[in-house]
Amino acid sequence: MITFPSAKINLGLNVVRKRTDGYHDIESIMVPIPLQDALEVVVDSLLDSNEVVYTRSGTPIPGDPEQDLCMRAIRLLQKDRELPGLRMHLHKNIPMGAGLGGGSSDGAQALTLVNDLLQLGHDRDALHHMAAALGSDCPFFLMNGICLSEGRGEKLSPIRIDLSGLTLLLVNPGLHVSTATVYANTTPSGKSMSFAEAAAGPRNTWQEQLPNTMEAAVLNAWPAVGEIKSRLLQAGALYAAMSGSGSSVFGLFQGEAPALNWPDTYRSWTIGL
Repeated sequence: MITFPSAKINLGLNVVRKRTDGYHDIESIMVPIPLQDALEVVVDSLLDSNEVVYTRSGTPIPGDPEQDLCMRAIRLLQKDRELPGLRMHLHKNIPMGAGLGGGSSDGAQALTLVNDLLQLGHDRDALHHMAAALGSDCPFFLMNGICLSEGRGEKLSPIRIDLSGLTLLLVNPGLHVSTATVYANTTPSGKSMSFAEAAAGPRNTWQEQLPNTMEAAVLNAWPAVGEIKSRLLQAGALYAAMSGSGSSVFGLFQGEAPALNWPDTYRSWTIGL
């Protein structure tokens, strides 16, 4: 069985406060986009129970595969019951450390894929709980739509935003940005910015009303991120921002997006919304 985990962008991201548990309360509008990885899981009767053979291709993924969110998702499912031997393969296309949620999406989809493949019977609430244990962004990738994200990211409310007629120009400069480092260097705003209300307003107010308060910390350490944002705005984007904790930046254009030249080390995608 195969699935295609999607990336996301953030329309605004406000770090409200640091919590006593070490996490931060945030608010953000999270939008799924059709930039995808590919994840396949099959049962292999020649493997022992609970044995998992995990292979990866595409963009190299550093670190111990056992700590990969896909593998951690299966280990969570194995806590509930013994599973047959599985082979899992991930083809990585979404850039990592880029603010696009690719790893979180992979982990969330691994949960649903194995749940469906083996007919484990976990309902939506149970999967949401397990996804939240994997990571703050993971539950969003079970929602299949635009959401207002609050709390540490796991409190999700589906919302409607008119993105018709817009084209997304997404640019990744090839920089890996540590989310933990960005949080540590971001000063919480201490207040809500009412993003859902702002996004329902005129599009020409979004640039002012939907800020990403993590940008200052990233732009200070990685000036190239700020340069991308400036170029997108100069090219006519009605809204441009860093996605998540960076390093990807996107612009929303009314109608067709312009053709812009980027350094060879950058990747870019033009996506109709």
